[in-house]
Amino acid sequence: MELSQLTMFKTVAEQGSIVRASELLHCVPSNITNRIKLLESELGVSLFIRKGRGLIISPSGVLFLTYTNKILSLCQEARRALEPSSMPSGILSVGAIESCATGRLPKLLSKFHQNYPSVQMQFSTGPWPQLLSDVVAHKLDCAVIAADNEHPDISRLEIYKEELVLIASPDMGDIKKPQDLSGKNIFMWPEGCPYRKSLEGWLDEHRVATVITSIASYGTILGCVSSGAGVSLVPKGFFEQFKSIGGICGHTFDDLAPIQNYFVWNKHAGLHRAKDKFAELLEEEFKDI
Repeated sequence: MELSQLTMFKTVAEQGSIVRASELLHCVPSNITNRIKLLESELGVSLFIRKGRGLIISPSGVLFLTYTNKILSLCQEARRALEPSSMPSGILSVGAIESCATGRLPKLLSKFHQNYPSVQMQFSTGPWPQLLSDVVAHKLDCAVIAADNEHPDISRLEIYKEELVLIASPDMGDIKKPQDLSGKNIFMWPEGCPYRKSLEGWLDEHRVATVITSIASYGTILGCVSSGAGVSLVPKGFFEQFKSIGGICGHTFDDLAPIQNYFVWNKHAGLHRAKDKFAELLEEEFKDI
């Protein structure tokens, strides 16, 4: 079954004549006759009742015409959706590391939905290796990660550099140098987290030995820190999101370098207008960070 066959069938049904249909479709009548016979053979029913030189659509033809109209209408809609001037639509599957999902993305996701209401957003979080793997496997259309990892199937866009803030309870007093962390509990995401790696490198550089407790939840980390149980190193966006709740204060250090965040997608995925608009919005929203 081909779209050209459906178009021929629809035109003949509307005109009641193969000759008139051939004039509209600019093809010879015999071609239309043969194509419709092939369609009837494939479906196993007669679509028309032959009456003299004319045709009357059969009951099976009437039923099939309703589906033909839907199919051809969807094809036209698909073509319009792919036009450069069309508004994005369809499904957009986005992944992000937890810190970005909590700190930077909520307002942006809301704005994207307002700008492109026809796009159905599917959003998930996870560690960056899993997000990257899901983009490679086409399980996600795109993702925001904080690791510079080259992959032959991945295209990437630098979107912003995330400054780092050490958070602690006000009861801990001033933390002005790395040595002030000696003996304190430190709560960080498990191994593989780029922010944890940055903290470990910073502490090693200043020869500060301390134990880091792994917690795979920013909510739990925030609760432990605000209760005075220890400290953590978090992205500035996360700190700004939660500093107003009280119970935490931030400390910054010049030699703690910002972490570059990337927007990644599969370079073999082809045209995806919703993904492209999401990337444009990311660049626009984060250009001053």
